[in-house]
Amino acid sequence: MHPAIPLLLELQKTDLEIASLRSALEAAPKRIREAEGRLQGHRAALAAARQAHAAAVTARKKAELDVAEWRERAAKFRSQSSAIKTNEAYKALQQEIAHAEAETAKGEDAQLEQMLAVEEAEKRVKAAEAALGDSEQAVAAERKEIENRARESKTRMDAAAAARDALAQRIPEEVLDLYLRKAKRHHGMALAEARNEQCRGCGMRVLPHIYQEVQRPENQTLHTCEDCGRILFAVEPAAANPSAASAP
Repeated sequence: MHPAIPLLLELQKTDLEIASLRSALEAAPKRIREAEGRLQGHRAALAAARQAHAAAVTARKKAELDVAEWRERAAKFRSQSSAIKTNEAYKALQQEIAHAEAETAKGEDAQLEQMLAVEEAEKRVKAAEAALGDSEQAVAAERKEIENRARESKTRMDAAAAARDALAQRIPEEVLDLYLRKAKRHHGMALAEARNEQCRGCGMRVLPHIYQEVQRPENQTLHTCEDCGRILFAVEPAAANPSAASAP
C-alpha cells in the first residue's frame, strides 16, 4: 500500500465530516425561517379571526339599529291612528303598521343570528390566540435547539478543519493535489476500495495487473480507476485474495 493511502483515507473522512457539519450549519437559518413561517401562519390566522369577529360585531350592531328603526316606525304609525278620518286611510295605516312589525320580527331574527355569529367569532379568536401562544413557545424552543446545534456544529467544524490542516501538511503536495482533484469530481469521495478486481466506487473492473499492484503491501505507486478516476486502495493484503495473487 502506498504510504500516503492511510493519510488520504483519514483526510477523506475528515473532509466528509467537515462537509456534513458545514451543510448542517448552512441549513440552520433556513430551518429557523421555516419555523418562523409556521408562526407567521398562526399570526395570520389570528388576524383573520379578529377581522371576522369585527365584521360580525358590525353586522350585529346594524341588525340592532334596523330593529330599533322598524320598532320606531311601528310606534309612530300607531300614534297616528287616532287622527285618521277615513276607512281607506285607516286601512293604509294598518298595512304600514303590519309591514313595520313584520320587518321588526325579521330584524329580530337577524339580530339573534348575528349575536350567535359574534359568539362563534369570539370562540375562534380565543382558539387562534391559544394556537399562536402554543406556536410561539414551540418555535422559541425549536429556534433555541437549532442555534445550540449550530454552535456545536461550528465548534466541531473548526476542530475538524484544524485537524485537516495538520493532516494535509503530512501529505506530499503532488499527492494532495491529485486527491483534491478527485474529491472535487466525486463529491468528496476521492478514494475507492479495490476488491475482487473491482472498483467499489463505480463498480467497474480493475485490470488484473493494476489490482495486483494495489494489493501489494510494498506498493509505492498510486493507482486510479480507469473508469471513474478514483484513487484505489486495498484493505486486505494480496495473500487474502487468491485471484489477485495468481494474476500475472
